Amino acid sequence: MIYSKYSFEKSDKPISYYEYATNEEYASFNLIGLIKKYTIGLPGILIEVIKGESKDLSDPISNTINTIERLTIKESKIIKSVFDNLSFNLNNKEGYISLSYTSGEPTLSAEVVLAAQKQLQKYITKFKIEKVRSNLEFVEKSYDEATVNFENKQAELARFRDANKNLSSSMARTQEERLTSEYNLLLGIYSEIAKQKEQAKIAVTETTPILTIIEPVTIPTEKSGPRRAMMLVGFIFIGVFAGIGWILGYPYIKEIFEKVK
Repeated sequence: MIYSKYSFEKSDKPISYYEYATNEEYASFNLIGLIKKYTIGLPGILIEVIKGESKDLSDPISNTINTIERLTIKESKIIKSVFDNLSFNLNNKEGYISLSYTSGEPTLSAEVVLAAQKQLQKYITKFKIEKVRSNLEFVEKSYDEATVNFENKQAELARFRDANKNLSSSMARTQEERLTSEYNLLLGIYSEIAKQKEQAKIAVTETTPILTIIEPVTIPTEKSGPRRAMMLVGFIFIGVFAGIGWILGYPYIKEIFEKVK
């Protein structure tokens, strides 16, 4: 998801979330964050640089290790920042999933939700049909082998009959009976596997989940937060209680200070 392209207000063309988060061109100036980065965060930067160094690919051990999928420190941080704002809610009772993303850009929020929806559909489909698809692949492989064996035996029987049109000897009749028995056996195996192949195809179709979009992704027109009205009411209450507390407590505080003097 972090390498999918999205529309950012600071970019005139769609770019990946990773590029947006790592390119200094799109970073907002933050003096406190800059100081923190190169003081407290300096060890992390050094570790990232060290880990980011290229390894000798000629080393067989290094080649083995490089086959394992790994995330860099930057990728891990960006993934965390994306998923901290991505909400996934499963309603078991009603049987639906809702996705939402919180950011300061409405279009970006909608595009991230759409990308998450596509990835989720892809994952669920793969997860649900993985077993039946593996069975289909096995049956198809067995079917191909059975087809080759059956056709070879069929051709062998036909050649024998062409070469022995007038079966006069017992040896020739015995040979034909043997070939016919083998042919019938392979025909039965071929027919049975062909049925299994069709059944496996039907199982894949039946198991493939059909996900219905109940409410399509839309670009939000209203802010989900912060709730300014609630904040204003809260600050008013805090101010009122603080003022009342000061008025009631001021005489006692004044008296205490006078005694100290």
